[in-house]
Amino acid sequence: MLIVARFRILRTASPCSHPLRDLKGISENYGQRWSEQLHDLIQEIKNEVDGVRDQSGSPGHQKTADFKGRFSLIIKEGIRNNPIPDNAVLAIKCGRKKQSKAKNLLDCYQKFQIEILSFMRDLSIPFSNNQAERDIRMVKLQQKISGTFRSEDGAASFCRVRGYLSTVKKNELPVLAYLVGAF
Repeated sequence: MLIVARFRILRTASPCSHPLRDLKGISENYGQRWSEQLHDLIQEIKNEVDGVRDQSGSPGHQKTADFKGRFSLIIKEGIRNNPIPDNAVLAIKCGRKKQSKAKNLLDCYQKFQIEILSFMRDLSIPFSNNQAERDIRMVKLQQKISGTFRSEDGAASFCRVRGYLSTVKKNELPVLAYLVGAF
């Protein structure tokens, strides 16, 4: 599943916008109650952390333990409601048994609970890593359109220009004026 790849790549950042999207998809497509509960819990944790961050503090140990406990209970409920299928046909085949998408997501959330909730214990970790994904999107789009870069120098130049423009936008400066100023 795609979410597993996201967590392998982004173990130091808390990519919570993707888990929220995945949970919403499971709720809408499969009618799973646990995914709605987990979605609401992650949103509640985010609101709590945002409130604490504004006060220059951190969530208390009791609150953190409560959130982790609730997270684990919701995962356990989901696993109870999504057992591994036990069909005779599957027993003949070798390897892992095929699971539903909801069960795969549950397994992933159980395995990567620490990474998902990392924004709660370390306030320097952002809730979402969407900005990082937006920054690399143009490189991937360029590769998709033209197939690849013609040379390593061309790729480096493209990245240098995109990095400059991204920095200008992040600092809320006038892009055109700074682009003209660069030349």
